[in-house]
Amino acid sequence: MQSKDPERRSEINGGMVRVRRRIAGAVGAGVVMLLAAGCAGAATGGKASPGASASVVAAEPLPLPPTPRAVTWTDSDHKAHPLRVTPTRLARGDAANLEHVRLDDDLKGMVPYYLTFSYTNTGKAPVSGVDPTGNFSVNGADGRAGQPVSLFRTNPLATSSGQPEECRESGRARLAAGETAALCQIFMLPKDRKVATVSYKDDGGDTFLWDIDGAAAEGNTAGVLPAGRPADSVTQDTYDHAVPVHLTPKGVRTGSLADLDRFDLSAETKKMVPYYVTIEYRNTGKYDLLPSMKDGVVLRSAGGQEAKKMLLLDIGGPGVGRCPESVPHGMVRPQATVTECSIHLLPKGDRPVTVVFQGKGQGTQPVVWRATGGDR
Repeated sequence: MQSKDPERRSEINGGMVRVRRRIAGAVGAGVVMLLAAGCAGAATGGKASPGASASVVAAEPLPLPPTPRAVTWTDSDHKAHPLRVTPTRLARGDAANLEHVRLDDDLKGMVPYYLTFSYTNTGKAPVSGVDPTGNFSVNGADGRAGQPVSLFRTNPLATSSGQPEECRESGRARLAAGETAALCQIFMLPKDRKVATVSYKDDGGDTFLWDIDGAAAEGNTAGVLPAGRPADSVTQDTYDHAVPVHLTPKGVRTGSLADLDRFDLSAETKKMVPYYVTIEYRNTGKYDLLPSMKDGVVLRSAGGQEAKKMLLLDIGGPGVGRCPESVPHGMVRPQATVTECSIHLLPKGDRPVTVVFQGKGQGTQPVVWRATGGDR
């Protein structure tokens, strides 16, 4: 996910305060939000004024197993450091507790989730500037990551930190060998998005997951179809004519780098796991289509990532036997079908959760299916 402008401006008391946004590699851009000027009360529901008190809506803890993981964190000088990280608490907050914060329009109405984690320097030397926040993500059951938000106070006369009561652990930038600190990060997610995992995108390349107990058994996720269920969408032909298509997902299979040994793979690719997504398309329109509908296919992961899609140049070659580009290969006539396969790469430790088909044309909405297990 790409960040927006590197700077964001918010109006405080008629003036403009410029704040630089921190780029968080695992989840895109972390948004820095300004606390409303003059807020002297706690970080509570309602717009607080100097001296005012307001009630706090208690956060709901989620069943997150506090399993420690040995990870790698890289400092600003690109030096890797060993850490042990442990998510100790994840709680679902209430939007009312952030009413004193100047939220962007696209975040208003979202629900805050408070992730608290500990981190320990397991190396033999002190570490300075340590902040693994940007490697963490709180993720929905649909494979989309929450938006991290940091709060910034501009009123030097305020009598409280302005941080929500549930999220006040501020961490420590310098850790001696063996020393531990705790930090809390706010993530914003839509009200109807079920939270399923916490993830850590290791600077060594892998992904570490913590599954929320019971999330997988809670049933269907809003906007996500069961695996294999047929659906309809719209694409376009080479002349931009709208063409309806009937889609039937055939499965998501775990591949092997050995399947790709004919190709010159980068060192980064060799650390990842390929997945093969197969969908059958029926042209239900009146115009011919190129067998390229797979260009609109996206694979999302439990770690809140969009899988890296492979584009292989193999003109006249045999392709990848376990993932043929299109069968049959040729123009897709009206009422004809074609089965296409696309290759997607995820870090080790991550897994597929949803398959997305994005059609073409104004107003076309994505179709999203559950991806079961990654072994179909």
